[in-house]
Amino acid sequence: MDAEQRRGLQAAIVAYVGWGLLTVYWKQLSEFDPLELVGWRVASAALIMTVWLTVAGQLDQLAVLARDRATLANVVMASVLLTVNWSTYVWAVVNEHVIETALGYFLAPLGTTALGVFVLGERLTPLKQASIVCALVAIVVLTVSYGEVPWVAVLLAVSWSIYGYVKRRVRLDPLASLTGELLVLVVPALVLVGLSFAHDGGIPHASTGGDLALVLGTGVITAAPLLLFAFAAKRVPFTILGPANYLIPIINFLLGWLAYGEPLTTSRVVGFALVWLALALVTVDAVGGSRAARRLPAVHVG
Repeated sequence: MDAEQRRGLQAAIVAYVGWGLLTVYWKQLSEFDPLELVGWRVASAALIMTVWLTVAGQLDQLAVLARDRATLANVVMASVLLTVNWSTYVWAVVNEHVIETALGYFLAPLGTTALGVFVLGERLTPLKQASIVCALVAIVVLTVSYGEVPWVAVLLAVSWSIYGYVKRRVRLDPLASLTGELLVLVVPALVLVGLSFAHDGGIPHASTGGDLALVLGTGVITAAPLLLFAFAAKRVPFTILGPANYLIPIINFLLGWLAYGEPLTTSRVVGFALVWLALALVTVDAVGGSRAARRLPAVHVG
């Protein structure tokens, strides 16, 4: 690994650890309404990302949204899915479902695999078959353990998997795409921010100076890991970035269990173990496919 790749990997690790530790950040704001928090997050992140694209001279990329209805439709769809994912995550953290958020982000790569097979027509290898079976059994086990479907985990996994699929269809680079999504959401976000001023329990009235600083900082904690990841994605092979992504749910799992004392029964451990087995199978399959592709002779066209 050369120096440029090492810098990229360092940026990726900082981004992933930062994403994992967002749970701690949101926990400090658990007394506030989750939807209001998401409104403030979207509004402040939209401002930061717009300024970033402007300074980088890339704001003109968003002009395609005015010309291409298909791209605009995909950006709007992505923004809806992002809202569902963020709102579910923030609600779960402030309502003591941190372990369930970890489960959701462990399940998300398996959801992506299922989309690849059943929507994009990718080959269903024996390892992928086994991983899907393990994931389904895990959900059954965890449903019995929780006494209901772990809807937080399922909603996080489904929204994030479909979000990734929709993003593939957007004719913008990831940062410009995210900025477009945030700008689509900025009007309802500003409405939520405005409503928070209208009642005594709203963030501007109920927060201390420190709380308000944390709320205003939600834009920074949203944008910074994304910018680090964008730096890393150009320098580090995805066969490394993919498995490193598991740092996020691992951190959340440990925080929920060890820091916040959420219950981890034997049946839940079994459910998580099945999910981890499924992820291991998918990872082995992906690494094996990548190595096989590298062994193929180059084909020159034209």
